[in-house]
Amino acid sequence: MSTTGRLAGKIALVTGAGSGLGRASALRFATEGAAVAVVDLDPAAAESVATEISTTGGHALPVSANVTSDADSRRMIAETLAEFDRLDIVFANAGINGAGNAADTTEDEWDRVIAINLKGVWLTSKYALPHMIERRTGSIINQASMGGLIGLPGIFPYTAAKGGVIAMTKQMAVTYGPDNVRVNAICPGTIPTPLVYRSRVDRGAAAPDADQAALDADAAARFPLRRLGTPDDLAATALFLAGDEANWITGGIYTVDGGRSAF
Repeated sequence: MSTTGRLAGKIALVTGAGSGLGRASALRFATEGAAVAVVDLDPAAAESVATEISTTGGHALPVSANVTSDADSRRMIAETLAEFDRLDIVFANAGINGAGNAADTTEDEWDRVIAINLKGVWLTSKYALPHMIERRTGSIINQASMGGLIGLPGIFPYTAAKGGVIAMTKQMAVTYGPDNVRVNAICPGTIPTPLVYRSRVDRGAAAPDADQAALDADAAARFPLRRLGTPDDLAATALFLAGDEANWITGGIYTVDGGRSAF
């Protein structure tokens, strides 16, 4: 992968950065010159990715935080500002799967999925926004999903949360555009990660011991580009939205789904 220094001198915070899509984006941001606050609920995962960045010459701060907690969200922003003195980019990526349908999802499961996938996205930005408004610059990227745009069976609370993220992104873009703070969302399709594999099992689409590679191949046939995505596909879009090339882009909902939502 060639690098161009597109984020040189910038400070980024990525939640859920200990694995999967968050890890890929944190690494890509760092490769392109950003210093990165690597946020994850699992402190060991955050430390591992931060070390990976540091050993390749980058600058990273591991932060353990629960994005559903107001206190933790305030602290992760405060720690980032204390370490780097400013914050240019926020990628609210942390999320979980959420299986079920309207008639059978339990209230506890609904509350858990909404708390992490919707409330957590809001809280990730809440304490960064005053700093960005004061500096009159910032890029916020919210992780939504193809499931927030089209009907997909078996993941009712997840799609409700992701649909909320899309609406929230547009509202934030309108509200904070006059402050030169940009807010966009990414809607990935199926990208094989541990989260996707757990989702298949949880919603009854696969047995715990299923051949995930075979399931990936079957799923790829339903995408116009005839392949599933990769974490790097997602990270490339996040990089674009984070950088100066997207300076006149806000309120955008970007599908990174191999054409699946075009049906």
